Amino acid sequence: MVPWNDIDFALLDMDGTLLDRYFDDYFWEEHIPKKYANKNGIPYEKARKKLLAMYKREERTLNWTDVYYWSKRLRLDIVALKEEIRDQVRIHPGVIGFLHFLRDAKKEVILITNAHPKTVQIKLEQTLLLPYFHTILCSSDIGLPKEDLGFWREAQKVLQFDKNRSVFVDDNENVLLAAHTFGIKYVLHKNGGNSHFSDESSDIFEPVRHFTDLIPK
Repeated sequence: MVPWNDIDFALLDMDGTLLDRYFDDYFWEEHIPKKYANKNGIPYEKARKKLLAMYKREERTLNWTDVYYWSKRLRLDIVALKEEIRDQVRIHPGVIGFLHFLRDAKKEVILITNAHPKTVQIKLEQTLLLPYFHTILCSSDIGLPKEDLGFWREAQKVLQFDKNRSVFVDDNENVLLAAHTFGIKYVLHKNGGNSHFSDESSDIFEPVRHFTDLIPK
């Protein structure tokens, strides 16, 4: 699937790609509405409907993943609430073996994520994945979300990767479209970003069902 001899840079998303997005979907769509409902004395379903509408309005913006923005907006300590259930963060099957392969093949491994730096810290501490990355770049470092073409222009300047010798893996089709438009040569879609909905796939990009599929036999 991937001509590794022609690749020097592995650009990898975090949530939904390396990590099971079920944690995030559960956290924002169930855990936080429960806490919000309890704090404000309103029914859970009412709280959930209100919060989902609030999230929707911030999609594809930096606010969408900004834990401090949501702490202020909802009057909840989002960081503390993530810490409470951090043991539920899960790595997708095959990820460790794939990262070992990249390290042994001497590829430059870069984590590129829309997640807030504090979220990245919590999850990488929990999963022990930090040593596998040469560099970590959050969209807040650039000032644009990954769905924005401008993000990729600035990211290339910062990271100095060769887009013709790079592979990028993400579970978000809109992000992949931006990366593809920018000119990253090898763009792959991680199917089943949320393990509870394994039918998540792309009609546009080459699928990665399991990371072991990317390791040469």
